[in-house]
Amino acid sequence: MSFTVEICQVTIFYVNPNTMPKSGDKDKQMRLDKWLWCARFYKTRSLAAGAINSGKVLINGKRVKPARNIVAGDRILLRRGAFQYNLTVRELCHARKSAREAALLYEESPESIQQREVLSEQIKLNAIYSPQTRNRPSKRDRRELIRFKNRP
Repeated sequence: MSFTVEICQVTIFYVNPNTMPKSGDKDKQMRLDKWLWCARFYKTRSLAAGAINSGKVLINGKRVKPARNIVAGDRILLRRGAFQYNLTVRELCHARKSAREAALLYEESPESIQQREVLSEQIKLNAIYSPQTRNRPSKRDRRELIRFKNRP
């Protein structure tokens, strides 16, 4: 008595229809890193992708990947250095434009603008009260500093 068994491996993929782009939606959505580059927040797409991966860019309060598609109306929280931007996406643009045209792609909240102005004023005031040296102190300058520190 002999048995012959054939083994077949079947892989079934489930595709969520809600996540698949529709044919007419190509102009209504685009990658986040490309939009940040087009809106002139970063000089290159790789810099934008690095900022997204490091958690400096949030969409609707959530951490995302650079390939995440955004649509008009999404809220973006962007941190660049000490400054924070609260943006709402107005339009999508698939090519990098001038700075004047890029400013039309988003709308910044008034609170965000006010916070950035206050912070920039604080940074300017700190710069006034903490003098910056241009180079290393000379031998004469070091001697004067030592004399000044050792004074009773």
